[in-house]
Amino acid sequence: MSVLVVGMSHRSAPIDVLERASLDTDAAVKLAHRALESASVTEAAVISTCNRVEVYVEADRFHNALEDVSHLLAEQAGMGREDLVHHAYVHYDDSAVAHLFSVASGMDSMILGESQILGQVRQALHTGQAESTIGSALNALFQQALRIGKRGHAETGIDRLAPSTVTAGLDAVGPVVTAPGTRFLVAGAGTMASLAVRTLVERGVAPHRIMVANRTFQRAYELVATFGVSAVRWEAMDVELSAADVVISCTGAAGSVFATDRVSRVLDAGLSNVTGELVFVDLALPRDVEAGVSELESVSVIDLVTLAARSENAELAADVQQVRAIVDDEVRSFLAAKSQSRVTPTVVALRSMATEVVEAETSRLLGRLHGLPDEQVDQVRLALKRVADKLIHAPTVRVQQLVDGPGGLTYADALSDLFALDPAAVQAVTQVKGEKA
Repeated sequence: MSVLVVGMSHRSAPIDVLERASLDTDAAVKLAHRALESASVTEAAVISTCNRVEVYVEADRFHNALEDVSHLLAEQAGMGREDLVHHAYVHYDDSAVAHLFSVASGMDSMILGESQILGQVRQALHTGQAESTIGSALNALFQQALRIGKRGHAETGIDRLAPSTVTAGLDAVGPVVTAPGTRFLVAGAGTMASLAVRTLVERGVAPHRIMVANRTFQRAYELVATFGVSAVRWEAMDVELSAADVVISCTGAAGSVFATDRVSRVLDAGLSNVTGELVFVDLALPRDVEAGVSELESVSVIDLVTLAARSENAELAADVQQVRAIVDDEVRSFLAAKSQSRVTPTVVALRSMATEVVEAETSRLLGRLHGLPDEQVDQVRLALKRVADKLIHAPTVRVQQLVDGPGGLTYADALSDLFALDPAAVQAVTQVKGEKA
């Protein structure tokens, strides 16, 4: 069994393709369950963010699992499998482990080093656990990925320039964010919107200058109660739009929230804001702001494409190398532990078999030697046990040494075959280990 990941991100696909493939929570859950319908897949987890969609599966047959998962992802994106090939990437086994660790550490993010991805990886894990689509293999992998992500941020300054997509977006807006009197409209009330409001408040923006609008007014009101900001009903948002200097949009809506004609009507009615200009920070996927809005006079749009272009920064070169070293080290450790866990049941089964043989031969021998003193009986038992231990010591130690090499699992299989171990005994040890994990 090995890990397979099929995905698309800002590195492999244009934003319009990612928009088509984007998943809300319910769709991600459905996709994970559909992946489990494949005869080659035993576990599944889905990571869906504003710049990536990835399906992780534990698979016993690579080609069959790849075919099934690719078909599901292509179907989700509304494209043929042949078209998907041009925009998707595939990682398997060691490469899949390294990829997830890089993702969790922020090394594969649109905003290099951003820590928001940790919460998204954690959410994928928790959702998979709650839906029972994740078992022991992916659980161990994702747990380790989270630990690596935390370690990278704790030991380096990889996130010092932009710890999240929200902060990167606000940085791109410039000084107007903290200028006196600047008014903000936050469209949406989910995790990203909450982070936007929190970030504005932390940057010193007075809560009364932050307005939140959401289709479900109660969710907007929850942000009001948490941060002391104001809320407006979705239907009345255009009034606040004309008064806002900066609009942060992250609704997760299926279509455009701010269509060109809508924004144009607001501009025609006149802006009542401080700057006389309107800046949209579109952090949604699919995009909330229609492409034509950026062509309107007195309007600028900062979106995920803009942020991707700004993400490279030479100041982080040393931190990047340090995080990469952490990831490489953790990948080696994880794979070694994984190989060790696979060979251990074989070694345990071999030792159990040796113990059974010693017990059987001891009983048979003592049945012929009646009247031996207890001290001599103990010496006979000890002698037979030592002989058995010495016979299996070399192969068991050697297989533990070889397990980290490219043929590790082959050595374990050979050990099982050479000593005619009962497959059920090996499987029983594996199951016990899985239950303890």
